[in-house]
Amino acid sequence: MGEKKMFENLDLGLERDVFLRTLVRELSGVLQEVVGLDEAAGFISTVGQRIGTAMNNDYKNKLEVNNLNKDQVTRALVDLKERIKGDFYVIEETEDKVIFGNNKCPFEDKVVGRPSLCMMTSNVFGTIASQNMGYAKVSLDETIAQGDKGCRVTVYFNENNDSDGREYFKEE
Repeated sequence: MGEKKMFENLDLGLERDVFLRTLVRELSGVLQEVVGLDEAAGFISTVGQRIGTAMNNDYKNKLEVNNLNKDQVTRALVDLKERIKGDFYVIEETEDKVIFGNNKCPFEDKVVGRPSLCMMTSNVFGTIASQNMGYAKVSLDETIAQGDKGCRVTVYFNENNDSDGREYFKEE
């Protein structure tokens, strides 16, 4: 048996997507252990903001608009999660907020015990919403990472709210 044949039939569950999700899980875990959860979340927030800015520009460029309206922001947030294999949907939508539900994290089981990874959702959502609406506050009400059955994420568009969450402002 040649050397290649020795390994090609082994079911190791290893392919690029699993490898990359595992890599991100381990990176976030090391960050959480070395610098603490708050600092790890801060680092991941920075990455999320950069990704959010890029995705926001992609959506606006493809739609050929200077800004997305509230409906487009909501649809873009659901769309981007679908594209990365999440299962986000709108639970409730009012003039001042949108509540999203989610049954499947894009990081799948790799997110469990890694709440700092939720900063990707917070910052991508917050960046896209604030850059188009002027302001956003994102509240991670429930997360799979913290052991909840699913995620519940609220995005507020009005500064006059007293809810908990992370605030985002439009960059000029």
